[in-house]
Amino acid sequence: MIDRRQALKAGLGLGLTLTSRLGTSQDDPASVRPKEGDLLVKMGDSEKAALTPADIPLGAMQTLAWAMDPADHTVRSGSRLNQLLLLRFDPEKLAPETRSRSADGVVAYTLICTHNGCDIDDWLAGDQNLSCSCHSSTFDPKDGAKVVDGPAPRPLPALPLKVVDGKLVVAKPFTARVGFEPG
Repeated sequence: MIDRRQALKAGLGLGLTLTSRLGTSQDDPASVRPKEGDLLVKMGDSEKAALTPADIPLGAMQTLAWAMDPADHTVRSGSRLNQLLLLRFDPEKLAPETRSRSADGVVAYTLICTHNGCDIDDWLAGDQNLSCSCHSSTFDPKDGAKVVDGPAPRPLPALPLKVVDGKLVVAKPFTARVGFEPG
């Protein structure tokens, strides 16, 4: 008869063996979080064309994007936590901290709502705010994607950007952990 301690040790051993044989998702370059120096490409673009600030319409609905390794052109689409939304504003209309993370008025945030992990899928054009249709959390992308309404417990993590050779490039990692708050 196996006691509880032996069963737990066996389960832990099996888990470690599977992890070492199968690898973790972080071993997959497509699952690695966006890194400094990565380019941005539009979701669904089979050409993998690097985005420029001019590719993001001023004051319009979000453009969905992925980061891409500039060396081997691996698109970091292996995890939904890497999904990005890009918006472009007049830099003068951005809060100072948000402006410092923007590139020619382009801001990048995670697509994952901090409430329950749904996608941020609504653009409220009148207020120029983002919204999650799951539970109506609303975020102000001009002010660090702070929560302006709804149950989300924190702002959307931002991905600082810069422009290099006319292209949008990741300047630093996300400003906070991407994901939602466990209930």
